[in-house]
Amino acid sequence: MIKIEHLTRKYGDFTAVNDVSFEINQGEIVGLLGHNGAGKTTIMKMMTGYLEPTQGNITIDGLEIDKDRRAIQKKIGYLPENCPVYPEMTVLDYLEYSAALHGIAPKDRPALIRQAVERTALAAKATQQLSTLSRGYRQRTGVAQAILHQPDILILDEPTNGLDPTQIQQMRVLIAEMSKTATVIVSTHILQEVQAVCDRVIIIKDGAMALDAQVDGLQQSSKLFISTDADPAAAVKLFQSFSQITSATADKEQKQLFTLELDTDADGQETAAALAKEIHTKDWQLFALHFESRNLETVFAEISEKGGVA
Repeated sequence: MIKIEHLTRKYGDFTAVNDVSFEINQGEIVGLLGHNGAGKTTIMKMMTGYLEPTQGNITIDGLEIDKDRRAIQKKIGYLPENCPVYPEMTVLDYLEYSAALHGIAPKDRPALIRQAVERTALAAKATQQLSTLSRGYRQRTGVAQAILHQPDILILDEPTNGLDPTQIQQMRVLIAEMSKTATVIVSTHILQEVQAVCDRVIIIKDGAMALDAQVDGLQQSSKLFISTDADPAAAVKLFQSFSQITSATADKEQKQLFTLELDTDADGQETAAALAKEIHTKDWQLFALHFESRNLETVFAEISEKGGVA
């Protein structure tokens, strides 16, 4: 549904986005992750037609951004990083105004505004001026305008910015609900948000693509830890005899602890079971056997430490 090819954006000599390419299928929830200043917001601005690429192509639902900008924008609901609102308006006035900008027919506006208010839990603040609302409620108002016209694509730049824990949970539920009818792209630097709501993560580092992977797949590790009372040299020799194990090392301080690296094509569970059986056969004590615990935070740290594109 969304195809990004060799996307680049330069500001003079500074390259904010450098040759980024990816595709997003309909119904996916994709997290665009990176440090502040990594280029996430710039990519979103180009995808929504608010900023022209220096190079590259953006195709959305078969339409090209440089030729069909207005048609593409009608398909998109967009929450900018700092949501622009008019402080003198009430929430309802702002949503009425947004509905007009989206081209929603006057007869259809009341029902759609009511639905957006309910989805973002804004009913209690609907008649209040935006200037009197907390940052969290202004953020929810921005989300309400983004979903007002029931877009095919929802692009949210830091959607939980300023929200309290209860509001963050409500936002997660809303994103999951919206994904039933729309493709959702969420930009954030908060790892927990991506892990909580996204199917897939794209990590941007220094303007370039560093990783594109399914969130569930990131948690699979090829590193196995074993603790046994075996002689370290004998244990390492046994471990290295397995074709599925590419390296085996004993901890320098904890002599009973071993770290094994498995071949990427190896079945980790089968290898672990075979190791346990061999240790039992040799009458060694097996104290612990477990895979490395990995999450998005682990992966993000690894990419940050590499200092280059993964």
